[in-house]
Amino acid sequence: MGLVYETPQSLIGAEGFYPSVLMVSTISTVLAMVAGVLVYLYGPYWGVRRVPGPPALPLVGHLPLMAKYGPDVFSVLAKRYGPVFRFHMGRQPLIIVADPELCKEVGIKKFKDIPNRSIPSPIAASPLHQKGLFFTRDATWSTMRNTILSVYQPSHLASLVPTMQNIIESATENLHASEEGITFSNLSLKLATDVIGQAAFGVNFGLSKPKSTSESTRTVDDQGSQNDEVSDFINQHIYSTTQLKMDLSGSLSIIIGLLVPILQEPFRQILKRIPGTMDWKVDRTNKKLSGRLNEIVSIRMKEKNRGSKDFLSQILSARESENVAKNAFTPDYISAVTYEHLLAGSVTTSFTLSSIVYLVAGHPEVEKKLLEEIDGFGPHDRVPTAYDLQHKFPYLDQVIKEAMRFYTVSPLVARETSKEVEIGGYLLPKGTWVWLAPGVLAKDPKNFPEPDKFKPERFDPNCEEEKRRHPYALIPFGIGPRACVGQKFSLQEIKLSLIHLYRNYTFRHSFSMEKPLELEYGIVLNFKHGVKVTAIKRT
Repeated sequence: MGLVYETPQSLIGAEGFYPSVLMVSTISTVLAMVAGVLVYLYGPYWGVRRVPGPPALPLVGHLPLMAKYGPDVFSVLAKRYGPVFRFHMGRQPLIIVADPELCKEVGIKKFKDIPNRSIPSPIAASPLHQKGLFFTRDATWSTMRNTILSVYQPSHLASLVPTMQNIIESATENLHASEEGITFSNLSLKLATDVIGQAAFGVNFGLSKPKSTSESTRTVDDQGSQNDEVSDFINQHIYSTTQLKMDLSGSLSIIIGLLVPILQEPFRQILKRIPGTMDWKVDRTNKKLSGRLNEIVSIRMKEKNRGSKDFLSQILSARESENVAKNAFTPDYISAVTYEHLLAGSVTTSFTLSSIVYLVAGHPEVEKKLLEEIDGFGPHDRVPTAYDLQHKFPYLDQVIKEAMRFYTVSPLVARETSKEVEIGGYLLPKGTWVWLAPGVLAKDPKNFPEPDKFKPERFDPNCEEEKRRHPYALIPFGIGPRACVGQKFSLQEIKLSLIHLYRNYTFRHSFSMEKPLELEYGIVLNFKHGVKVTAIKRT
């Protein structure tokens, strides 16, 4: 009988016990989830917590500081925290290196330990931009780089001078005709796009030619496209590039990627299917760009006598040889690396040309010396050779370097550690994002006294300031094996453009242009409202 009465009592006890177990299980699950979220959000910080930096807000990190100071935020923080400091791009901590000797250590001495570029949120949201040389990694990057470097031989660059010169002459006809002035940054973008289009694709986009004379030996029309499609292609290129924002003004998936990276791709996949969203627009644009690029590559791959005058032809020829691994240059990678040349060769070159014209227009003493050197070279119809460009225009070299220092188009250079490594006395774990800060170096008064003054003479080889300066204080093209492979191409185009421009014109700031110029901060710097000038015909 005792057993009969025991059973209900034990059941009553069990009924009281089951809710307790459920409650404990629920609490444990919630605590585990909270712990998981905290580990995810603060795990990257914990590994670099000893590196100094300002207090970071949850999720947004130091993005409010970027909103407050713009690109100058890194100079502000370097003054306060020293040459190595921590900056949180949303959840992701960056170790910013703002010292030339430490930049040398990261970019050259310890390259084996820091060989790849980290992929920030804007690039993670754009598969089109991930397959080029810029963001490929390890063995694939090495194979691609060695092949691409062979394209930039001095003899090939020299052979491009006549092509560049023809496009430059066409683009700069009758600049003085407009009494209201011109938006030079738009003109320079069209010019740079035409040059790199011919050099990279073997295609003349015809953007910078007067409409009445926009004929060429080889145009996109020859490949079955219409003029409005050329314009669409370039507009898509510009839109795709300008949406790569490094702040909270980008697409929603980019913003989510900055705050909670693990959610970026799932949200991008959803948002790109919702018409009207920025992610939908970017995805459509990138698909159109990819389609056009793939079409060009496909046509060129079928050509038997494609020659070797442009980048794409040389890459395809290299791919067909036995010396290059074909898996490194699949058609989609070829399209991406060719597009990368369009991006790097147009936006950055345009920015630098616009910077120089803007700065020289505001400094008559610089303009006078520059004109004297250019006029002293010889008759205006004498086109400089590649050798002349390297050796006959020393003051022009100084002007270009100073303009690139004054407005550094790539104020940050991304890297990522592949193993535990020590930088500046701090032990950084594998996977740490280490970003060099050329924009901070360029405004450091230790290497550039009076950094807010435009003084090309500071780069005169006989100047004491130049002799004392650290050799890596100015690194506008990056540093080490990951430095820009096209820097000689870019400088050749910039020099030819400036020589032709100043042989024919001088420039003055337009009254409609804001002062100082407002900058837009993305993967590269850009002028928010453009550079507006009035062109004055020289007689």
